[in-house]
Amino acid sequence: MAGKFEIFKDKAGEYRFRLKASNGQIILASEGYKQRAGVMNGIRSVKKNAPLDANYDRNETKSGEHRFNLLARNKQVIGTSESYKTASSREKGIGSVRKNAPEAVVQDRTA
Repeated sequence: MAGKFEIFKDKAGEYRFRLKASNGQIILASEGYKQRAGVMNGIRSVKKNAPLDANYDRNETKSGEHRFNLLARNKQVIGTSESYKTASSREKGIGSVRKNAPEAVVQDRTA
């Protein structure tokens, strides 16, 4: 089973997506979008930008955990990871996004 994007609405009524790996684990989550068209553009941008390692901004939280953001060409954040205990785990998360995003199917839970 390949990865998939799930589109959903948050409590504020905004559209969001989450990218799930084949095991069902969430590996990337979006910001909120006012329109469904915006969330679809975000998914297309993730598919396009995910394969390139240079598009990942690796960082560390104040508590010492590791995260990453996937950036578009204009350096805008298009997706954020969960927090990882180690840098090595973060790299595995990036690898999973790179592997799963380009061919992931889209499942719209707002319809």
